Order: sequence, then C-alpha cells, then structure tokens
Amino acid sequence: MSGQDHAVHETVTGIDNRKFGMWILIASECFLFGTLIANYLINKARGLVGPTPQQIYDIDITTLSTFDLLMSSVAMVLALHGCQTRDIKKFRFWTGVVVLGGLIFLGFQYYEFSHFLGLGLGLTTNIFGSSFYLLTGCHGAHVFFGVLWLSSILITSYAKGEEWFPSMPLEVAGLYWHFVDVVWIIIFTVVYLFVFV
Repeated sequence: MSGQDHAVHETVTGIDNRKFGMWILIASECFLFGTLIANYLINKARGLVGPTPQQIYDIDITTLSTFDLLMSSVAMVLALHGCQTRDIKKFRFWTGVVVLGGLIFLGFQYYEFSHFLGLGLGLTTNIFGSSFYLLTGCHGAHVFFGVLWLSSILITSYAKGEEWFPSMPLEVAGLYWHFVDVVWIIIFTVVYLFVFV
C-alpha cells in the first residue's frame, strides 16, 4: 500500500474507511440479491404461459460466460499484485484483462437475452420471465458498473503516469468484483443448473 493511500483514510478501527464502506455495501447487496433469488425460486414455475426454462436455457453458453467471469477474478488478483509490487505493466495488463472479461460476459448476456426474446420469453411474457430478467439483469448492471469503475482506474493510470499505483482503490474495486463473481456462481447454480437436476 502506498503512503498516499494510507495517510488520509486511516480510521480508529485500523480498517481503511473505503474498504469498510465496501464491506457495508456488499452486506446490503447480499440482501438485494437474496431477495431477487428468493423471488425467482418462488415464481419460476408459477403461471407459465410461454417457454419454460428447460426449453430455452443453453447451458453450454452460460457455462462459457461463467468461466469467463471466474477467470476475470483471477486477473483481478494478478492486477492487484502488480499494483502492490509497483509493476506498472502487470498492473495495467491485468486490469485490462478484467475489463475485457467483464465486457465479454456482458456480450454473452446480451446474446442470451436476445436469444430468449427470439424464443418468445420477454419481460412480461410470464412471471418466470419477469423474475429471470430482474435477477440476471440486476447482476448484469453490477458487472457493467464494475467495468466502468475498473476502466476509470486504468485510464487514470495512463493519465497520471508510471508512478501512480492505486493499491487501496484497486483493492476496494477488487472486493466489489469478487462479490459480483460469487453472486454469479450462486445465480448460475440456482437458476441454470438446478433446472436440469
């Protein structure tokens, strides 16, 4: 951690207040996604008038997008390591890989949503469609925000030069990114895999 990251944000708890704030946000997000997942589980088999999950899910595509997001978490760890060891090339490269992984995941989600719409499952087709799009769309919005956040760190790195190593901001962004990945693993398991069990 660089001196500039440590000096201004030290608190009596010994935890940087930016990191503490992120943990509070993650705790509240757990309630949000817990509610959305519960809503999906309650409504997935109620009042179906359109295509069912078994008829539209393409588990191969979703598995690929899941693998992509998990690998972006590995890249996030490597980006933070590069930042903490003051290796500018490693820091920039792996942060770029995280951003690219997020964009690829969003591309998969766009393809999936378009495919489902083509098969007749829209937001208002049935209660399954509504709860599915609400849950996965909310997660996609979180990935999009993470991509913007990490892109801003990467762009700022080029603007500030080769001596700027934002260890704490990147660590806080990494906490958020890992949380988003863990949430997707739960969604992938509950929404996609349980359908075929």
